[in-house]
Amino acid sequence: MEQYTVEQLKTIAKVSTTCKRLEITRRERLERWAESLERSSRPFLKTLHETEYQPIADRIALRDDDTPISVAFADPILRAAGMENDSYGEAKRFFELSDEQLHDLVCFCHFGERVSAATVARRVRKIASHKPGGFFAQLRAFFG
Repeated sequence: MEQYTVEQLKTIAKVSTTCKRLEITRRERLERWAESLERSSRPFLKTLHETEYQPIADRIALRDDDTPISVAFADPILRAAGMENDSYGEAKRFFELSDEQLHDLVCFCHFGERVSAATVARRVRKIASHKPGGFFAQLRAFFG
């Protein structure tokens, strides 16, 4: 197989270095994460320590290999949809989760050192299927 630099390819073809992001909804992103966890080759994953006690800057940067978040980042569809890394802060942003929700998914205090990938998948699906209720949610839906 022959290899060419991008500059060489530009002489024989139109080359775009930008890639359009895959547009998927929050629910689709969460469902894809759950599927990735269910397909994970590691039945047990690492947790993150004391996420609720970390200063915000430290919490946002938290990461480790073989966590539920790193499973999501390893998924090419989620990366194509805009997941940029496997940090706590990126998972919070990308999946549109509150600190409380993400804490419930990945924190040591709920599971110990390791958590079953299947357990996290079930919890992610529960978040994905939740529909906000109450009076103010109905007003937002009605008035946009």
